[in-house]
Amino acid sequence: MSDLLLFGPQRFQSTIGDALNAMEVEGPCAVITAGWQEREMEMDELVAGIDREVINLRLHHRAEEFFEADTIFRDAHRGHQQRMRQLQEIYRIRLSHTLACVHQLTGNLDNWPEDVVLAEIEDALAMVRELDRHHLGHMRNLQEAFLEEWQPYARPALKEHHLELTDTLYRCPAVLIAGGHVAVLLNRLRLLGLEGPIREKTVLASSAGAMVLGEQVVLFHDSPPQGPGYAEVFEAGLGLFDDLVPLPHARNRLLLDNPTRVSIFARRFEAASCLTLDDGARVDRVDGRWHPRQNIHRLKSDGTVEELA
Repeated sequence: MSDLLLFGPQRFQSTIGDALNAMEVEGPCAVITAGWQEREMEMDELVAGIDREVINLRLHHRAEEFFEADTIFRDAHRGHQQRMRQLQEIYRIRLSHTLACVHQLTGNLDNWPEDVVLAEIEDALAMVRELDRHHLGHMRNLQEAFLEEWQPYARPALKEHHLELTDTLYRCPAVLIAGGHVAVLLNRLRLLGLEGPIREKTVLASSAGAMVLGEQVVLFHDSPPQGPGYAEVFEAGLGLFDDLVPLPHARNRLLLDNPTRVSIFARRFEAASCLTLDDGARVDRVDGRWHPRQNIHRLKSDGTVEELA
């Protein structure tokens, strides 16, 4: 099991460079900034102060080259992405009604005897968890079926990129994954067949980069522009861990001073620790165990937010 270092956003407080310099690994570091899309080569601030060679894998650029060269696959991929979006919309409708029930019951505890309503709330939460599992399984099966049918990195226009990336990663003991657009980042990693090679490396990932590494990618925002929001399972991640839900920008996106929302979130994802990844945050997995290093908080089922030493 490879070591993982997860960080909060790096834009205003960059800490990855110091962590990378302190690591006892030799050789170049591969850098993945595909989540920045067209800006993926603008990585000077990200790698400033790193005292080793860094190699930008240019995943977004490579994928765009591939789509331009292989229009048959490009059209198939667009159709696949459209189907994924449609499933997400259907799941979101079902989720909004199911989770609204949990919030409504929780907000009216005084209307019924405690021993009656608490059992019903737990049953409603179990329905939310089952819907999450159903959706995650559906999305995972759809992704696997598409990759199995089309074998993207075996197609001539992408095969050379895949082999070059695999060779580069073989020489790099560490991989740095920046944040950005989580869907694009995950899509490019999967499209170019990097799930396996990355699994064998020491990985340093920030913000959305940390999100894509988990068993499931959870999107969240309690106060989006369109009104009250609910966290939603987006799709399957790369599966490097299944016992953690990373929450970048948690202070801005979650109402952490609302015990009801914190409690429901933590209980909904009770099989994993829900950890905030704000500016300056860092948590490491070493030898299979997670170690909070700085500015890490955990959402608890009693509605409190606990700082981890």
